[in-house]
Amino acid sequence: MPEEKGKKETGPLKVTDKRIFTSEGDLKDEFKETVKPADPSSAPPPKPPEEKPPTPEPQQNVREKAENPGTPFTRFIESLILNAYMSMGMLRNPYQPEMTVDLAAAREMIDIIVLLEEKTKGNLSPEESDFLTTHLSDLKLAFVQRSKAL
Repeated sequence: MPEEKGKKETGPLKVTDKRIFTSEGDLKDEFKETVKPADPSSAPPPKPPEEKPPTPEPQQNVREKAENPGTPFTRFIESLILNAYMSMGMLRNPYQPEMTVDLAAAREMIDIIVLLEEKTKGNLSPEESDFLTTHLSDLKLAFVQRSKAL
């Protein structure tokens, strides 16, 4: 077979890891002499946050969703809320090719969340309580609307 023009024959491929940190995040031994930590006083001062123009107030009194404070309890509640929306056919279940509607399952999820709200009353932080009541009322409203639509 004739050799193609411009192609050179090369030896075996050699891979060199040029990262300076180990998988644990420590500095590799060969770089400890050359890499020094930066002096924090020489760092440029942080930029002040940019002022955003005030947004106009909406015409309707629209309530904003309560932020998830990220506690284990609210993450658990959030999964129940998402399951209820999936059961109502308002969110796509990633494990099913088609959206299905199972209002009995949605009602059961709502009942479980109501039960948890009753049992945890007085034991939640204000952020957790706000998250739970806001999303539970939205979920109940969506259930009623979805039930009437079907």
